[in-house]
Amino acid sequence: MGRRRLHVGGPAAQVHDHTVNARRLVWLVVTVAILAAGCASATASPSPTAGAPSPSPTAAPSAATTAAVASSTPSEIPAPSASAAASASPSTLDPDDWPVYHLDAARSGNRAGFPKVTGPLAVSWSATLDGAVYAEPLVVHSRLIVATEGDSVYSLDPSSGTVVWKSNLGTPVSQSTLPCGNIDPLGITGTPAYDSTTNTVFAVAEVAGPRHVLYAVDPDDGTVRWSRGIDLPGDDPRTHQQRPALAVANGYVYVGLGGLAGDCGQYVGELVGVPVTGSGDTISYRVPVKREGAIWAAGGPVVDPNGNLYVSTGNGSSTTTFDGSDSVVELSPSLQQLSVFAPSVWASDNARDRDLGSLSPALTPNGYVFIDGKNGTGYVLKQGDLGGIGGQVSKASICTGFGGTALEGNDVFFSCTTGTVRVRIGSDGSLKVVWKSGAGVNGTPVVGGGAVWTANELTGVVYVLDEATGKTLASLSLGGELPHFLSPALWRGLAFLGTMKGVAALTAS
Repeated sequence: MGRRRLHVGGPAAQVHDHTVNARRLVWLVVTVAILAAGCASATASPSPTAGAPSPSPTAAPSAATTAAVASSTPSEIPAPSASAAASASPSTLDPDDWPVYHLDAARSGNRAGFPKVTGPLAVSWSATLDGAVYAEPLVVHSRLIVATEGDSVYSLDPSSGTVVWKSNLGTPVSQSTLPCGNIDPLGITGTPAYDSTTNTVFAVAEVAGPRHVLYAVDPDDGTVRWSRGIDLPGDDPRTHQQRPALAVANGYVYVGLGGLAGDCGQYVGELVGVPVTGSGDTISYRVPVKREGAIWAAGGPVVDPNGNLYVSTGNGSSTTTFDGSDSVVELSPSLQQLSVFAPSVWASDNARDRDLGSLSPALTPNGYVFIDGKNGTGYVLKQGDLGGIGGQVSKASICTGFGGTALEGNDVFFSCTTGTVRVRIGSDGSLKVVWKSGAGVNGTPVVGGGAVWTANELTGVVYVLDEATGKTLASLSLGGELPHFLSPALWRGLAFLGTMKGVAALTAS
């Protein structure tokens, strides 16, 4: 595919293809010049002779500056200086924007005011991009933001699919160079997140090396403001995968990491926090396992009103001493463990790969946490005091849960291998199944317009279910397999969905 022009479901669109090296050269030259000018003004040297020309802040870089630019690591762009960072001013979101996975920090996935389904599903437009789209599409400033396994971030016109800009962040990793896995090539998998305080879209790309790099991207023109590696000391980047959605809270970007499909090699589940400014120390939480304990569910960290984070972890290697795996963990903004829950059958679940971490936790407004993992049991926990081993408020056998969740009040919608489910969490922490959909309706759901939007990943059929009953209102085949754990985003009557070739916009009215 040509890098200067793309054809997307309509007329060809000129793409501003920002390459990393070009952006770095321009940014560093300007920044060094600004810093040099600032230092010059602060130096106690005689004033220039009256009438003599003042040094220009945009003068050509010196030989030393040019050498510094040439030696920069391609995937590392320094954080801007204080004066440069000030230009990334706060931005007000449009009420219809969808800036993070499932709309907000609570991952509610609920678009109030979305039009009701009044007709059959139809494809409004589709766009072929430079890779599969596993990440949920976002909407920022009324532009569609899409990240691909080709290690690119795109901005598209959400009404037509016309590309506004494309920013390629690096070379994705070939599966043939990894010990296991099921995405080829492996680029950006976790859903990016937008931060309004810095007006920045954050995305983690797996780039050739391999390495996991966090990029700060300007949502208005695609410029990369800064980047930094997030692999912790002692990590083997070949065995870690960044699948969970990113979260922004407390002045940090939070990034979850787990293993590749197949659980090969030595890895440990982690949650990493990087300041949204790009400056300052990385903070982290490592699951206290000898091996595994992945933080991998597609919904990523869920943030409560106090800024505390909730994550679920996968199975670990121990079946004798509890090691923090197969759990729900509450973490402080600085990623200190506050409380934890594990099923009383955690050891058996570990031995059988029945990790609780296949579904992200759901926080209900009435103060509870819902989780349901591979062993098919749903658990209700107390927010702020998860209960330890076997300390659930209630539990029930439901189904094998995967992906993320959506909320309608204290009702939780989630996907299972057997279909989509709606459960209700009572004021006393009781758990009730409201309905289960038909078999095969098993994509991660979102809610809007009195309907639940989901899909069958294997068959490529998109479903719209009645929110009250779970019955199918409309369906449409997209003609092939869809990315694993995909989830739609809802905007002004359109549902945006990643595909194995790019992204599609669907309408039902």
